[in-house]
Amino acid sequence: MQYLKKNIIRGAIIYPVGDTIAALILGEFSWLRLFGIMFVGATFYAFEIPNYFVFIEKVTKKYHGIKHTVFKTILAIAYFNPLWIARHLIFIKIFSLQFSQIGWDVLDVSTKSFLVNIPISFIANYLIQNVVKLEWRFFASAVFSALMAIYYAMSYAIFG
Repeated sequence: MQYLKKNIIRGAIIYPVGDTIAALILGEFSWLRLFGIMFVGATFYAFEIPNYFVFIEKVTKKYHGIKHTVFKTILAIAYFNPLWIARHLIFIKIFSLQFSQIGWDVLDVSTKSFLVNIPISFIANYLIQNVVKLEWRFFASAVFSALMAIYYAMSYAIFG
């Protein structure tokens, strides 16, 4: 298991940048939300994601060629599934003090968001899992996720 200082710092910076851009676009900026997403990026995401990427390496090392690259990509997409997106949206609602807006519709919005995003997510996760070295994958994934955080935060405006 790894929980490295560099990933904690990266998670604390990159995730809130993406979310803050989304919050500013939507007119929903708050310091509590900024610091809340900073906390989530430095804790949950900085721990979970790099360890999942190590798991992907272990599980797929027996495969070769196209099977290897596609399997790694699919496992990465499977991790960032509608439940992961829903959890992220719930974090946003919690840190925005919008508790009354946390309901089953979060899962509906996250599912639609996930399905629409599959083509982009496939390409990004293919590159992250098969081109980027393991030590840089969390950084690359965090940058992609920060861009996606803009999309996820705006998912309510798009799909809600």
